[in-house]
Amino acid sequence: MAREIIDLTAEVRTGTGKGAARQARREGYVPGIVYGDNTAPVPLKLNYNALLKRLKAGRFLSTLFNLKVEGQPDVHVVCRGVQRDVVKDLPTHVDFMRIHDDSRITLFIHVTFINHEASPGLKRGGTLTVVRPDVELEVLAGDIPDHITVDLTGKQIGDVIHIDDIVLPEGATKTIARNFVIANVAAPAGFVASE
Repeated sequence: MAREIIDLTAEVRTGTGKGAARQARREGYVPGIVYGDNTAPVPLKLNYNALLKRLKAGRFLSTLFNLKVEGQPDVHVVCRGVQRDVVKDLPTHVDFMRIHDDSRITLFIHVTFINHEASPGLKRGGTLTVVRPDVELEVLAGDIPDHITVDLTGKQIGDVIHIDDIVLPEGATKTIARNFVIANVAAPAGFVASE
């Protein structure tokens, strides 16, 4: 269930501040920084096209990366923020946090629904209303799940799926104490009960 660790290549950026960041953008890079793990922050620059491709692939903020910087040891990082241009919605800066495989971090994990055809409520014309497509979980950095799975087998119209109804991956815990709703099977418009 855990994902493979994806390599992300970056270069050390010389200089900090607006001028150095603008220069990196002019050269076809996205400026960034890596911090954490009781080590000094390191300014970076990442290839613009490679970063854009990773962002468009999805789940960028919940993926563990193996950051490769020339002249430095590889380090595992998680993206903690992507600043975007307000008009073009393209990345202008990225923040990464160094982590160890045994440290616990909080991430939003994607929810996947399976066995739609085994749900009597959906067969009768009900609609699956997804309340939370992503759930915030505390997970081990070395074992970040790709997704959590919700089985729709036997779900009737009016059934509500809560977080406590789902078997979470080993080592993952919810960050909110209450039993919140993930999804429900709603009645179709104009549905009249058979009774």
